[in-house]
Amino acid sequence: MTERILIVDDHPLTRDALAGLLAQNGFEVVGQAASGAEAIASAGELAPDLVLLDLSMPEMDGLTALPQIRAAAPNAEVVVLTAAEDETNLLGAIRAGAAGYLLKSEPPERIVAFLRGVAQGDAALSGAVARRLLDQVREGGGRAAVPDAVAHVLSARELEVLLLLDQHLGTDEIAARLFISEHTVRSHVKSLLAKLNVSSRREALEKLNHRR
Repeated sequence: MTERILIVDDHPLTRDALAGLLAQNGFEVVGQAASGAEAIASAGELAPDLVLLDLSMPEMDGLTALPQIRAAAPNAEVVVLTAAEDETNLLGAIRAGAAGYLLKSEPPERIVAFLRGVAQGDAALSGAVARRLLDQVREGGGRAAVPDAVAHVLSARELEVLLLLDQHLGTDEIAARLFISEHTVRSHVKSLLAKLNVSSRREALEKLNHRR
């Protein structure tokens, strides 16, 4: 099934280059937008499956537009594509419901692979971004660090799901918090259980809360 994608970037050459790359790799580029306001309107009109969103744009930046794009096209996954590794933007985008945060320095084939993964329910984080996010999670923001045996084997999204399970959230609540389907949450849980070599959520949480 061909994924329909909306490209949002204020640079025409960048939009055209991305459109050519994605079209060559089986995506259907249904539209382009040069600003946050255009992105919101286009998302509502075109109902794309994916939105590839730049953050640095005039008038309304991508971070401001992101939750409004999600509201205009609730079935679309939004992936940020940016040149900046700023921690505030990273966490802000994830909290606003972004399914991925990619750096423009990624090779074209990696961008294509990431977007295909998002279309299948995965999270997409550039390697440098993922490491930065996991470092923050390990530091704990006031809570005890996540054990390396857990943090090193799980993807960023799987770790996020596990941390929400630790907050006693149910599958439906996690899905709402992360803007993903309950089916996708269950898939992440199944995957993280296998990676941690445990058979239940309780055992996974015991590993998470294990203190060295």
